Amino acid sequence: MKLIIAYIQPEKLNDVKQKLRDKSITKMSVTNALGCGQQQGYEEHYRGTVVEVNLLKKVRLEIGVTDEFVDTTVSTIVDAARSGSIGDGKIFVVPLEQCVRIRTGQTGDAAIG
Repeated sequence: MKLIIAYIQPEKLNDVKQKLRDKSITKMSVTNALGCGQQQGYEEHYRGTVVEVNLLKKVRLEIGVTDEFVDTTVSTIVDAARSGSIGDGKIFVVPLEQCVRIRTGQTGDAAIG
C-alpha cells in the first residue's frame, strides 16, 4: 500500500479527478494548500507598497492505493496536471503502513477498497 500526495494547480483539479475516475480511482482527500517552489512567487503593488507573494495557491490530493494502482495513479495525475510550465506541482509516493476502515474494521488492501 502507498499514500500518494500530489500538489497541483487548482485549475487542474477537475481534469485530474475526471481522468482518475476514468481509471476507477475515486477515493481521495482534497485540501487547499499554499506553497512555493521553483517559481518563487511574484511581486505586487498594493497601495503604493511592494508586496512579495511567495506562497501560491495549490491543491493537495491524498490518495491511498494498493501497490498495483501506484503507477497508474501517478501517471494519470501527471498526464492530467501537466501544462509544461513551472509550478505544475509535485507528487510524493510514501509507504502506507496500515489502513483501517472505521465502519467495518477491515484492514490493509481491503480497507483501501
